Amino acid sequence: MYIFLYMIFILYGAENFKEEYHVNQEMQMVVFKLKQADSECEYAVPITQVQEIIKNSKPIRLPQSPDFLEGVISLRGKVIPIVNLKKRFNLEAEETDDSCSVVVEVDGNTVGIMVDEVSEVLQMPVGQIEKPPAVVQNISAEFLAGIGKVSDRLLLLLDTNKLFNDREKEEMMNLANSKSL
Repeated sequence: MYIFLYMIFILYGAENFKEEYHVNQEMQMVVFKLKQADSECEYAVPITQVQEIIKNSKPIRLPQSPDFLEGVISLRGKVIPIVNLKKRFNLEAEETDDSCSVVVEVDGNTVGIMVDEVSEVLQMPVGQIEKPPAVVQNISAEFLAGIGKVSDRLLLLLDTNKLFNDREKEEMMNLANSKSL
């Protein structure tokens, strides 16, 4: 049910979604943080897109790969690309003690995204999700599905299928599929 609601949300936008579905309908989200100097920003993805959360291991760096692609790892025999979300968002990339990778589906492919900390899983009423402005903290709104308001917090809801353009997706999958670990 959650994936259906999220797909409708992505396809029709926050306002149309709230009109079509009861605003009290809830989505379960995995919340994580990216930290910069003395600040941190919270992001969320639907739990239905998350396969698992793993401690960061040292990925094998691949030659001629994009800067944000840290490399590939073997996860239970499957080679998956590991993407540094800070680098993808052109933020200063520095690992923390709590850094980990959230393994998600991106257009049917498995990708690990490095984050500073996974903080919680929460239920978010659809009525608390709004359409994002054009630019939010130097992150293009094209990556965002919406902005969730939870108490006094704002959560940037990522659209994992839009984190990469078609060329980048193909390049990552070709690099991952060309290596055996």
